[in-house]
Amino acid sequence: MTDLRFEDSAFRPVSSRAPRSGQFRLNKARGKIMGVSAGIADYFGIDVTLVRIAWVVGTLVGFGSLLLIYLAIGLIADS
Repeated sequence: MTDLRFEDSAFRPVSSRAPRSGQFRLNKARGKIMGVSAGIADYFGIDVTLVRIAWVVGTLVGFGSLLLIYLAIGLIADS
């Protein structure tokens, strides 16, 4: 077998900074659709992939209700 090396992976550490003045902001630079998941990940200091997986699982379990919540957060927080 070959030796696996992960030095060249695109791993980016999650910043552990606290949210600025307690405000939630969309992160459109790291976001895929509206930046909601990236904004939530920044706010809580967790990996954005975990937030995206939680949205997908929650949408499937909740019969699509989280999709409406996602859209509402994206529209409300954008203003």
